[in-house]
Amino acid sequence: MSCHVPARYATDGLPRARGVFGRDNPRNSPTVFNAAYQTAEHWRADRDSVEDQARRALLGKPSFGNATDEEALARLRALPAPYPEEFRRAFPGDAEPVSIRNWGTAIGAYERTLLTPGPFDAFLNGDGKALGAGARAGLTAFMDEGCVQCHDGPLLGGNALRKFGVDAEYAPLTHSNPVDEGRFEITKDEADRYVFKVAPLRNVARTAPYFHDGSVATLPEAVAIMAQTQLGKQLSAERVAAIVAFLESLTGPVPATFSPL
Repeated sequence: MSCHVPARYATDGLPRARGVFGRDNPRNSPTVFNAAYQTAEHWRADRDSVEDQARRALLGKPSFGNATDEEALARLRALPAPYPEEFRRAFPGDAEPVSIRNWGTAIGAYERTLLTPGPFDAFLNGDGKALGAGARAGLTAFMDEGCVQCHDGPLLGGNALRKFGVDAEYAPLTHSNPVDEGRFEITKDEADRYVFKVAPLRNVARTAPYFHDGSVATLPEAVAIMAQTQLGKQLSAERVAAIVAFLESLTGPVPATFSPL
């Protein structure tokens, strides 16, 4: 598929993902790198895990296009060699090793290997030279401005849900059209209007465009918008540049085992 391209750090570079038969998805395609270690998948956190995401991606028009589990299963069982034998080796205790459940388990096991440690990790592990002076200054700005209130944990995000637009509405700044109401569309709870998963920041400098709808093309613009919408701050160009320098240090090498699905 074209959704997770190695040169684009397992994204597609499009504002909104394009699924089977050229059908547009409503949201930006997130990277699969480090995805398994988020608390949930997708922008609205409507997939419990990478295994759940893989299984459910078989169905629905924007994804693989199968209308039913039976249709999806028929396609899985029609896969040519070496897949049937590989499923049998991977799931030797199953009478029917080629199944939707096992498909999800196998893809999830693979995605759990797609980790991208970078210079920031070396810095955290005691290598004071891993970050240059600019990135270190950016790390200080990142913390002092309050970005860590949401972008925390090993992935600097990916572990919480937050309203996009705490201090200012996001759409006038991102020029989003249409305006996505986030988890509200799922729960119908007013508290979930404009709520999305906090994006993890690993490899963020390589995964433009930004936000759930790919409405912002550059990382400096995205940083400035986040400061306005989430923190109520107008950051100077110098402050934005410092934070971007830190975010660059979150880029790690593409895993040698990665190939697009």
